Amino acid sequence: MPISTDRFDEIDDDSGPSPETNAHEILSFLQSHADQAFTRGEIAQATDVTDGSVGPTLVRLREAGRVDHKGNYWRVSDHVRSVDAAAGHAADVAASHEDEPMAYDDWQDYAVDPREDRA
Repeated sequence: MPISTDRFDEIDDDSGPSPETNAHEILSFLQSHADQAFTRGEIAQATDVTDGSVGPTLVRLREAGRVDHKGNYWRVSDHVRSVDAAAGHAADVAASHEDEPMAYDDWQDYAVDPREDRA
């Protein structure tokens, strides 16, 4: 049965690996060391994931676009790093606006009315 686009948009399919899974543990480790790349063995040693599970889990994470792979090395993907940076920036901006209320009247002096023809 078809669903509405609103219902489709509500589906949270890209929330990342569930906690307490191998994928979550590996991705968390790589995110906390985003400026480095590791071999499968190094990832197994640094996490509680068994050596035999690290490889298949990394392949699934690569297919999902969450990690990058070159040679023997794996790292968190640039996409994940970008999303993390954007989320951090948004949180910082939101926190900075909590201390002072928005000066709506001052903002109105500079706001552009999209209904006005600016040609």
